[in-house]
Amino acid sequence: MALWSVHGDGRRVRDGAVVAPDERLSWPLTVGFGVQHVAAMFSATVLVPSVTHFPVTTTLLFSGVGTLLFLFITRNRVPAYLGSSFAFIGPLAAAQHHGMAAQLGGVLVAGLLLVGVGVAVKALGVRLLESIMPPVVTGAVIVLVGLNLAPSATRSFGLQPVIAVITLAVILGCAVVAKGLLSRLSVLVGVLVGWVVAALSGALPPGRLDALADAAWFGPPQFTAPQIQPSVILLVIPVVIVLVAENVGHVKAVAAVTGRDLDGSVGDSLIADGLATVLAGSGGGSGTTTYAENIGVMAATRVYSTAAYGVAGLTAVVLSMSPKFGALVNTIPDGVLGGATILLYGMIALVGVRIWLADRVDFADPVNLTVVAVAVVAGAGDLKISIGDAVFGGIAWGAVAVVCGYPLLRWLATLRRGGGVTGTRPRG
Repeated sequence: MALWSVHGDGRRVRDGAVVAPDERLSWPLTVGFGVQHVAAMFSATVLVPSVTHFPVTTTLLFSGVGTLLFLFITRNRVPAYLGSSFAFIGPLAAAQHHGMAAQLGGVLVAGLLLVGVGVAVKALGVRLLESIMPPVVTGAVIVLVGLNLAPSATRSFGLQPVIAVITLAVILGCAVVAKGLLSRLSVLVGVLVGWVVAALSGALPPGRLDALADAAWFGPPQFTAPQIQPSVILLVIPVVIVLVAENVGHVKAVAAVTGRDLDGSVGDSLIADGLATVLAGSGGGSGTTTYAENIGVMAATRVYSTAAYGVAGLTAVVLSMSPKFGALVNTIPDGVLGGATILLYGMIALVGVRIWLADRVDFADPVNLTVVAVAVVAGAGDLKISIGDAVFGGIAWGAVAVVCGYPLLRWLATLRRGGGVTGTRPRG
């Protein structure tokens, strides 16, 4: 039995119609849509290892393999590309002094925890997540992760401000003024223009240019074995909350645009992303997540075929086999990274705000107000507290504050009302 049925004549999509996940167009068109998905995910996926100093080609390899694994586990029901998750940047940066092996151990454990959440959701239903992590909690974790990253973006921006301003201006111009695919590729276009300006002005790092010249055109990616360190694991655990929110949001978004009930696939999606992250952590890649950029491509083209994502995953695997390509990405200078990340990190924080708005979280409720206030400031200020030899940063403490503090304060507020004392009724 074929994995995909051919939509119509395979050459065109009627007005108002969509190509469903289990359908495809002709293979030449499907390949074209797959390459377009690669272009949509590319800038963000390679930017994460560039910022965290992970090998780009290795991350790209596990991104492609993870996408193929995701399609297999979800049985071609959920079209998605698994790219590098920005949520890992903060914890990995905080754990950088422990070395790459310890960082990978954190990624590995985060993937295992995500698999565990997925198994629980399959067994108990998607409402389990809604009770444990209501919108006020998931939104707060995402906001504090974005704000925690802000200092690294402004630091890079300040090192080469002219190049950073040019990069940011091009990204904003493409995103706001341009239409179609150019708008979707705004970050990639901005990074390319910034890189060219840096090259013409002699601002590219000389040592990295030498490495680019010496790199081979073809060769296997660089693999590194993980090492488990409890202090690093505690830094990375809060990322699991973000990954859960991103996966659930992705499945619900795809269900809304395709008109299909995909709640039964939420558990599979979490398990698949968790296994992909485990693979990445086992070999040297950054953790993965479903990509909103590719939802934008699907919305623009109305082609939701998982066949196109299969092509995208295979294309990423092929690109990962070129050390020359990885060395080229490594030449991106600080100003270009600063110009791109000052926008991207802010957008991460605003995703959390959007969750609050969409679910009408009530900040007149003192429980919501106080727990979010503490968590966000702990994350944005990068609160650091040492326990023994381990140092834990703002992402860890902020996530602990909201994940543990919210149910505790909600319980106390319920007791207060039950005891006959008037309290604020929670809304949202």
